Amino acid sequence: MVILPASAVALLESGANAHLVTLNLDGSPQLSLIWPGVEGGEIVAGHLRLHQKLRNVERDPRVVVSVEGESRDAAGLREYLVIHGRARVAAGGAPELLTLLAPRFLGPDAAFPPPGAPAGWVLRITPERIGGSGPWVAEAAAAAEAAATG
Repeated sequence: MVILPASAVALLESGANAHLVTLNLDGSPQLSLIWPGVEGGEIVAGHLRLHQKLRNVERDPRVVVSVEGESRDAAGLREYLVIHGRARVAAGGAPELLTLLAPRFLGPDAAFPPPGAPAGWVLRITPERIGGSGPWVAEAAAAAEAAATG
């Protein structure tokens, strides 16, 4: 497991949409938009229905998450975060998680999910590698070097 740098956590908790790539049975990529959160060093997302992305993760846990930031680098290109990891699906807890995340994505007065929503599933992604373009790259490399030198 790779520790998410503070800058990566800040982006994931900023209300920016994330794109999740899972692998279909035939090996082709499946892309979905998710609302990311962070719990215990893992990326979490709530789902009220058993979508294809969840079925894919149950079969093959390898995933990639991409998030576009608001800042631009020295060349004027928008920064972005890429996290490679392994995911697992846990039954239940989706309404509670979505209630916490909804104000970030729908506004401060958001009331989502609706009352009586099913327990759903929570996708938990353990980061294994961090990339992209932004401060998280240098922070992750420094943390990995510190861990390697003890």
